[in-house]
Amino acid sequence: MATLIFLPRSNGDYEIRLPSSDSRQSVSLADSLPWDTDPVWSPDGSRIAFYSDRRFNLLDRDDNLDIYVMSADGSDLTQLTDDPRSDAFPSWSPDGSRLAFYSEREGDGDVYIMNADGSAVTRMTDDASVDIPYDWSPDGTRIAFTSGRDGNLELYVMNSDGTNQKRLTRSSGHDVAAAWSPDGRRLAFESNRDGNGEVYVVEADGSNLVNLTVRPLRDGTPVWSPDGVRLGFVSERDANGEVYVMDTTLSTLFRVTSALRDDGSPAWSPDGTRLAFASNRDSNAEIYVANADGTGQTRLTLDPAPDLAPAWSPDGSRIAFVSVGERRRDVYVVNADGSGLVRLTNDVSETRVHR
Repeated sequence: MATLIFLPRSNGDYEIRLPSSDSRQSVSLADSLPWDTDPVWSPDGSRIAFYSDRRFNLLDRDDNLDIYVMSADGSDLTQLTDDPRSDAFPSWSPDGSRLAFYSEREGDGDVYIMNADGSAVTRMTDDASVDIPYDWSPDGTRIAFTSGRDGNLELYVMNSDGTNQKRLTRSSGHDVAAAWSPDGRRLAFESNRDGNGEVYVVEADGSNLVNLTVRPLRDGTPVWSPDGVRLGFVSERDANGEVYVMDTTLSTLFRVTSALRDDGSPAWSPDGTRLAFASNRDSNAEIYVANADGTGQTRLTLDPAPDLAPAWSPDGSRIAFVSVGERRRDVYVVNADGSGLVRLTNDVSETRVHR
């Protein structure tokens, strides 16, 4: 049996690793990500899925994680998974009918799929190491995932019914954070195969692997622009994390942010004109937006609690994010102009459990 190890970064990102002899400073998934986190919008913008350990049992030290879904206004909160082992990382299918997710319910970390109402849970992968789902292909026929079955984390794709599992990468490092291009032809991902994190792109059949960044310090967490031409990513080449954009056709690079503290977690607006990101420039992580050329940087949140992991609604009008309060995390939404801040989750509220 193998489970995940996460190393926290100051910009809200997490570095995924497999257990090893040098992981003394690592923390477990449940210990590092408590309460309600990782909000993801349904394709129609009507619902938000997230995972939570709100059923934490202090006496038993049961940090069990489950997947929940709620309406975009926070109502109709429903628990989709109810298993003694952890379920996390929900990812909507493009048509919104299903969710892929990570689960340890069979003893190993594997990829599962369920209907959007929590029914018909089906195991997609079956391996003694971890398999971590990342993203559905734009047409919904394939799922990209990372697997530790080869002794390190490598990038795979499979059909959405679990068949035809194909290994795309072969390296001595870890390949993580995979994202499909909008046309479904390529995948961008982060790899430390060169001794530090770099952004790579590979064809969906595993051919034409290209290192796009080639720098001595970390570049990672790539996100495709809606037009499929540009990649946003985080780079530490300036001694701290900054948001960059690369034109993958012309190989031109543009620095979006320039602050004395870390900027991270970039997310493209649906029209491709703006980026939301988390920034520590105010000595505390807040949510910002900026035009794709770096102009118009605007702070949307201002609170002593760190705000992380921005995610745009499909219509571009709102941004969901996680706010880290004292000993808890909650999901909030804010309008793209900074108005209308609403807290959506509170782990003492009533929850309807799917059975």
